[in-house]
Amino acid sequence: MEKLIDLHTHSVYSDGTMTPSELVCHAKKEGISAISLTDHDSVDGVCEALEKGREIGIEVVPGIEFSVQSETETHILGYYIDVESQALKNVLPKILNTRRERGLETAEKLKKQGIDVSYEDALSLAPGGLVGRAHFARIMTERGYTKSVKEAFELYLSSGKKGYSSRQYLTDEEAIRIIKESGGVSFVAHLHLIRLPDDELYEYLKKLKSAGLDGIEGYYTEYTGQMQSTYQKMASSLSLAISGGTDFHAESKPHISIGRGLGEMKIPYDILTGIKTLVK
Repeated sequence: MEKLIDLHTHSVYSDGTMTPSELVCHAKKEGISAISLTDHDSVDGVCEALEKGREIGIEVVPGIEFSVQSETETHILGYYIDVESQALKNVLPKILNTRRERGLETAEKLKKQGIDVSYEDALSLAPGGLVGRAHFARIMTERGYTKSVKEAFELYLSSGKKGYSSRQYLTDEEAIRIIKESGGVSFVAHLHLIRLPDDELYEYLKKLKSAGLDGIEGYYTEYTGQMQSTYQKMASSLSLAISGGTDFHAESKPHISIGRGLGEMKIPYDILTGIKTLVK
């Protein structure tokens, strides 16, 4: 039986709707062999996920997804991080404060578009205290401003839209450094959202590699076949490793299935085997 993985998932500790334990059990039920919990700017759910993984027999990779400064949208995934590292302890409170500022700014931007959704509304859906765009999207959908979470992102919350706030604490190179100092390996997530032409994206990845980047997300829910092929060729040319994930959020993004994205995705276990060779 083919072993499949999903190295990009979220729990209630960022903007998913499952607890870490529920997430791990769901992955097991869906036949996934290994997952990484990569909550946005948080590692609060990692230990719970690891414990549940050991209990039910599914491999769990400790992870995080850092949002970084960008003219569009750039995220850096960290795998095999030490969640107790001093580097993380030093920076996460500062990031959380910036996320709060970003949430307040998002609410204000939406208000100017005639959408009555407050930061407090979004916070009420965030048990871990970390507000993300998906929280705003859920409320917008519940109140009839949009037909779905997906539409809320497409019309208001994606980079370049009128409800989007680009405020971030870390630079891309700082995120890579913190991941490395925490014993982990770093991968650029969902390359298409960076919105650079292929030649410029290649040069950008080359620059990050010189700063210590280990790889890129070579499989992702929204990639077309052409995107996947192009990005994986870039990785090969730059001697960067490949990761892959669905960006599973459960009910926050109900159109995405764990391990399978929009239904047809298959990320082979060999991808995780390759990542393990990078971990020191």
